[in-house]
Amino acid sequence: MASEIERKFLVTGDGWRDKATDCLHIVQCYLAQREDVEVRIRVTDGQKARLTVKSGNAEKVRSEFEYSIPVPDAREMMRFREGRMIEKRRYIVPREDGRHWEVDVFEGDLEGLILAEVEFEDGDGSGEIDLPGWLGEEVTGDGRYYNSVLARTG
Repeated sequence: MASEIERKFLVTGDGWRDKATDCLHIVQCYLAQREDVEVRIRVTDGQKARLTVKSGNAEKVRSEFEYSIPVPDAREMMRFREGRMIEKRRYIVPREDGRHWEVDVFEGDLEGLILAEVEFEDGDGSGEIDLPGWLGEEVTGDGRYYNSVLARTG
């Protein structure tokens, strides 16, 4: 079983911008959402599409299964979405420990919201990490900041 182990923070400063090494344009939507599971379609840079199934709990560790799908199929399936489309720019900001921050700058209805997350390969994500000064409040486990909730409620 695949797992997603991450911590998520609000971004309150711009200090990450000059450290970003890559930027991806992401459009995603949710085909199904329940309290315990979500099914997502994501198209990245208009050239890569993924179907993702995640457990819906609001903890640091969630089950996650991802599959590549053809972009035309993804675009067609997006017509059956629940809620709004989410559009964002994801910036990759390297960390000294070999991991990286993913900084999501939301567009459209969610413009002004910026979130950063760091993923872990194992454990429960509760270990000490060096937090840069551009991070604000930690929102790990706060369901209001899950993309599936943002797609539904804004």
